[in-house]
Amino acid sequence: MDKVFSGIQPSGQLHLGNYLGAVKKWIELTKDHECVYCIVDYHAVTQDYEPGKMQDRIFEMTAGLLACGLDPEKCRIFVQSHVPEHTELAWILNTVTPMGELERQVQFKSKSEKQPDNLNVGLFGYPVLQAADILLYKAQKVPVGEDQVQHLELSREIVRKFKGRFGYKFPEPQPILSDVKRLKGLDGDDKMSKSLGNTIAIDETPKSITKKIKKAKTDPQRKKRKDAGDPKVCNIYTMHKFFSSEKDQKWAAKGCKSADIGCGECKERITKNIIEHLEPIGAELAKLRKDPDKVWAVLAKGAQSCRREAAANLDEVRKAMGLR
Repeated sequence: MDKVFSGIQPSGQLHLGNYLGAVKKWIELTKDHECVYCIVDYHAVTQDYEPGKMQDRIFEMTAGLLACGLDPEKCRIFVQSHVPEHTELAWILNTVTPMGELERQVQFKSKSEKQPDNLNVGLFGYPVLQAADILLYKAQKVPVGEDQVQHLELSREIVRKFKGRFGYKFPEPQPILSDVKRLKGLDGDDKMSKSLGNTIAIDETPKSITKKIKKAKTDPQRKKRKDAGDPKVCNIYTMHKFFSSEKDQKWAAKGCKSADIGCGECKERITKNIIEHLEPIGAELAKLRKDPDKVWAVLAKGAQSCRREAAANLDEVRKAMGLR
């Protein structure tokens, strides 16, 4: 089976954007791929954060992944900093990564604008650590969103540069592009992000979900109940595509175009469907919070397995470089 690697920052609670954009695909890939999934805490420290809350964030993210259905018997789940070979390989790859390639990375420019008072070298070299994460396990495939394609292209360029200099050939990782249209936040403008306050958590209460959906933006053309709308530009309809039956989707699309239903009716239906979908996930998450040892044991087992593989692969790299 092809090997898959992917990582997620320990941002705390999972929300619908994470769930639909990444986690559901991760679960699907475990059926016919060898999957390695990482909580990338070293990536997270390139931004301002509270050290005392980092372990809670790691726990919540891992518990959320398990509650959503990621089975540790079918994949490896671990924390990046628990396998020190990640940062060692990143340093090695730094020596073959052209500065110009890093300067062209769109995400560096974007993140720099968001944190102008913390322009650190780690933020600049972020894509090199991403490449190390992937190449350390010789992964052939990486599930990514469109915003990460450029980083993966850089990973392949690093593979070629390393082979040209040292003769060692990593696999060139290929993207598995998400087939899910990006779910916008409840504000209808930006992607879902806890920092923007436009998310629905996977364990959100029914009361809170109802309140948030009521305030969510819809098609801006529908200023009045009688105005016809366009489901293609409505974020609420996008949610229907994920959480509603085909019958409900057709009802929402037809009713929106003809103005037979109002946005309020459409929101009531999607609210009901989201609550029903998230109920078992929230229940499982509550159980895991009461049994934290189970969550940490999953991470410990994953790290132990990954350390063995990482150590062996990194030793091959050192030998190719004349360091062993």
